[in-house]
Amino acid sequence: MPRPVADAPDPNRWRALSVTLVAGFMSLLDVSIVAVALPSLQQSLGAEPTAAQWVVSGYALTFGLALVPAGRLGDALGRRRMFLGAMAGFVLFSGLAGAAPSIGLLVAARLAQGLAAGALAPQNSGLIQQLFSGEERGRAFGLFGATVGISTAVGPIVGGVILALAGGADGWRWIFLVNVPIGVVALVLAARLIPKAPPGPTGHVDVVGGLLLGGAVLAVLLPFAEADSGGLARLWWLFLVGAALTALFLRWERRVMRRHGAPLLDLRLLSGTRGYAPGAALGTVYFLGFSGIWLVFALFLQSGLGFTPLQSGLSVTAFALGSAVSAAVGGRLVERFGRRLTVIGLAGVLTGLVVTIGVVLVVPADALTGTMAVPLLVAGVGGGLVISPNITLTLREVPVRMAGSAGGALQTGQRVGAAIGTAALPGVYYVVLGATGQDHALAAAVALSCAVLSVTAALVIAVWDLRHDRVPRRRCTEEETHSFDHAAHG
Repeated sequence: MPRPVADAPDPNRWRALSVTLVAGFMSLLDVSIVAVALPSLQQSLGAEPTAAQWVVSGYALTFGLALVPAGRLGDALGRRRMFLGAMAGFVLFSGLAGAAPSIGLLVAARLAQGLAAGALAPQNSGLIQQLFSGEERGRAFGLFGATVGISTAVGPIVGGVILALAGGADGWRWIFLVNVPIGVVALVLAARLIPKAPPGPTGHVDVVGGLLLGGAVLAVLLPFAEADSGGLARLWWLFLVGAALTALFLRWERRVMRRHGAPLLDLRLLSGTRGYAPGAALGTVYFLGFSGIWLVFALFLQSGLGFTPLQSGLSVTAFALGSAVSAAVGGRLVERFGRRLTVIGLAGVLTGLVVTIGVVLVVPADALTGTMAVPLLVAGVGGGLVISPNITLTLREVPVRMAGSAGGALQTGQRVGAAIGTAALPGVYYVVLGATGQDHALAAAVALSCAVLSVTAALVIAVWDLRHDRVPRRRCTEEETHSFDHAAHG
């Protein structure tokens, strides 16, 4: 058996990581950056609000669908090959989105762009598993976690800056076109720096598992993608379909494992890999609240207080700055403090959000931005100690050959949580707004309180895992280890 790449560290590994993180930042940024441009592109293309919303939700939908299958393909075909192919597609479809002459073609380009981004994302975590080991892996995951957190937080800021600089009726096109030159440079550098490693044995591709999981994710995400047009009320029955397809997927994957095949997602990752199951659950629940608060702030600050997109984005800059610093530091501390770090981080997020809610309720608009800065900074510092360490703790003991599919499953949970949060929290905002006679401050406070509940649930999971981690765990038997390795090798 060839030695893993991580046993002989590649001299270009940190430079390769920096390039892949730039690519990952671009793909994740495109989840949230477009939200601030919706009014201008809707006016420019003469689009209905429902069609324009699909520019955001369609990207998130196909992004989530691609993650696990693309992670498994990266494990089997080689992560370098998958990364370069996905990156090329992302650049191409970004250009097509920026040049789209109609809303229909723009939505189609965004669907394809999301598919490419979803294929790109799990290769990042897989390459970290492949190229790094020990404390270096913790540092690398720290940078990766910082990228995930910051890209979500700064989307409104970057979008507002681009719109302010571009100006004009078609300024929104630069939201997409800016990806092209950056992406081309990243693609060239990635081809030079990412090492050529032999792909894993492919075995058979679990097509049935891919279709079942894809159908389950689609059934859960589609009602939220259509939320603005009453999709939750019209398509509620799809949640039942999603639950049934998930049950069938789990049953099918167990059948594949019993026959010593190569499942799309080896379920022993959940039962036999230390830290994976609670980490995946924590990430899903946390992203449910974390992703939704940015749309709530955008609605409150722009619709309620009359801020420009740039002013709205700059008002939450403190969170992004705090998250950037603490995520990088958290990657260095996670090996020492473990799950305690995420408990501390979640406590910081809770404290910052609760104080921010109080500020929103009592501080006048002209002093709001400055007054929110301190509690948002506290929440941001806490947030950086959640995402980055949690990714490390969730993936650090995953076998290298399963790193892509494990990372894809982790990010699928995050995308599902984000999709629910970005639909549910603004929904709460509008419900309270209508019930209170357009009290924007109270609507924002109630919606942010829902995010507090989500973060509290994540804190409960983190505390449970911290207590459980102190109990000695049963080691896998030799037969189980061989079976897992056989499945991982396909």
